[in-house]
Amino acid sequence: MTPAARLQAAIEILQELETSSLPADRFLRDWFRRRRYAGSKDRAAVAERVFDVLRHRNAFARRMQSEAPRALVIGSLLHEGKTAESIQAVFNGEGYGPPPLSEAEALTLNSPPPGEPPPNVQGEYPQWLEAELRRAFRDRLLDEMLALQSRAPIDLRVNTLKAQRDNVLAQLRAEGYDASASPYSPFGIRIGAGASGLEKTDAFTTGAFEIQDEASQIAALLVDAKPGMRVVDLAAGAGGKSLAIAAQMQNQGEIVASDIDEGRLTQIAERARRADVTIILPLSRTDGLFDRVLVDAPCSGTGTWRRQPELRWRLTPERLAALRNTQAQLLAEGARHVKPGGRLIYATCSLLPSENEDQIAAFLERHPEFTITPAREVWRESIGTEPPLGTDEFFRATPLTTGTDGFFAAVLERTA
Repeated sequence: MTPAARLQAAIEILQELETSSLPADRFLRDWFRRRRYAGSKDRAAVAERVFDVLRHRNAFARRMQSEAPRALVIGSLLHEGKTAESIQAVFNGEGYGPPPLSEAEALTLNSPPPGEPPPNVQGEYPQWLEAELRRAFRDRLLDEMLALQSRAPIDLRVNTLKAQRDNVLAQLRAEGYDASASPYSPFGIRIGAGASGLEKTDAFTTGAFEIQDEASQIAALLVDAKPGMRVVDLAAGAGGKSLAIAAQMQNQGEIVASDIDEGRLTQIAERARRADVTIILPLSRTDGLFDRVLVDAPCSGTGTWRRQPELRWRLTPERLAALRNTQAQLLAEGARHVKPGGRLIYATCSLLPSENEDQIAAFLERHPEFTITPAREVWRESIGTEPPLGTDEFFRATPLTTGTDGFFAAVLERTA
């Protein structure tokens, strides 16, 4: 592909993403599978362009005075330091490249908007979310939002049923990976630059590790599941946290992995087989009382904006309201399954108070039989180290404070 053809490919992908619900990385994978002529360097260059636009959409739109995919790609070129003349040269309509610039586009190229960008442009978030984000971060808002524009590291969770962290670290380093122990999770490994091919390593195929962000590992550790317990993962998805909990339990006891999406549950069996986990039972519905109930609730995904920047622009007030209703319903459902003395753990990958602290406050008003068990105490008792940054009454993680995805977790104990 020529440089111009790569630009046109990025424009077309951005146009199609506007009506797709697929994650951007999966959409890109499928798009290129249908276009075998694109080589690996072409795919990498186009993907980098698309993700650059998704991370900086507000800034590029402001610069070009348009949110059209074509304008955003032009904005990305200006952001790279390309001159108006060089952009006009590549937007020439030749071959598979983009059509020539319009008079309006050419004029905008030489007319940057005056003044300082507003906060939502600097922070790359939807304007309608500003009040909620300021509730969360106050005067740290811009710093937190800038941290969410960076690229996320790749974290791994060592499966202690089959391996020890030091051994997996040595194995990965021997294969050329920049691997180091993660700062908080005792089972975590962080991979630096050059993380491709991890799922083809012997360590992965033999079940020695799973790919899991450290914040998600911390949330699973706060479940504090012991061998022999009965645990339900009420919105288990593909079972990442169920697998982590099974390792905590030394594969002794019972874990019910429940989810209304039976398609996602089908992924658990193969992952469990690879991990040597035999105590997970995938079910679309569950009954009975449990020692631990994990509600890893569907949420806005604001904490994952580094990995899925498209989620910034897909979230709407209506979608957020629907998610909050689902979260409240799952909390109520989870409460039904907690035995006296048991615990309900609520977690989201959201930064928004309305999905986190507000949900806990409303739940406790409706369920006085539950009380908060401070996350810092759970960590000290179960892990025996100082809690991660952001761990107090609740666990709150952000890329700025913990270097992880944004995450929230609360531990509630049933007293009667």
